[in-house]
Amino acid sequence: MHVSKREEHLWEELHEWRQSFFEYEATDLENTYDQWLDKAFSLLPENIQDQFFSKVDDWLFQLNALLRGTTLQQEAAERILAVARSMNEPIHSMEDMKRMPVDQLTFLAEQQASKHRLYSLFQGGVTGSGQTLAMTSDFVAMLVINLRAVQLTAMSFGYDVQSPKGLLETLKVFNVATMPERMKMFGWEDLMEDLQKDDQQFYYEVPGRMTEPIWIDEPLKQFVKTVFILLFSKRKISGVPLISIMIGAGVNYQTTRKITRFAIKYYQYKHLYEKHHGSL
Repeated sequence: MHVSKREEHLWEELHEWRQSFFEYEATDLENTYDQWLDKAFSLLPENIQDQFFSKVDDWLFQLNALLRGTTLQQEAAERILAVARSMNEPIHSMEDMKRMPVDQLTFLAEQQASKHRLYSLFQGGVTGSGQTLAMTSDFVAMLVINLRAVQLTAMSFGYDVQSPKGLLETLKVFNVATMPERMKMFGWEDLMEDLQKDDQQFYYEVPGRMTEPIWIDEPLKQFVKTVFILLFSKRKISGVPLISIMIGAGVNYQTTRKITRFAIKYYQYKHLYEKHHGSL
């Protein structure tokens, strides 16, 4: 299949972006943090660690599956298809969208990403107000927002998230997107291995554990955010805790921005890889 100049340029951009994972140099503080985390988890028996992370995997998978079947998700899929048809009339299903130019697919994905960044901004602002209910539900709310954002990104590129493979892939993309920059190269290589497998290999292979001790990095950031919100929620300007609201909104927005950016880059890469059979 003919490769357009735009696809060649995007492919080069994606390779440079991917290369940044391998060229990232961890700071002394990051290395110290990793060592501390390893020591902390080494104090736990290995079977306890396995049970804990297996439970986390199961919970994330069930939450992701639950989101997949909601009416909101189905309506979002219909809206994506409607916009795709307005760009390219012969579109009848998600599968048909794969024939669309990558820039049009990226535009659809960016629309979904922008919406979810705003949802995170609002969620963080409400959490920053210091309300107990908002603060206790913030972590789950952020999981829902970001898992849904990854699913809709996949759908924007014409991929089926209803299948077990599609569901597991979106969860893996979410997991890698939340990794610290210094660890993303390992997650990316795992995604590339999955990309080269066919459906038969997928169904006969037992998936390994997705969450590792380093996954705790993101919940720890959310915990630190909560601590700062509690510290500044009493400092009000004209009766409004502006500083804590800005902290909550800013951290949540940046988290979703990081996740949606990674998801779009990954599905751009996958689209071009599959379209040209990895021969760009």
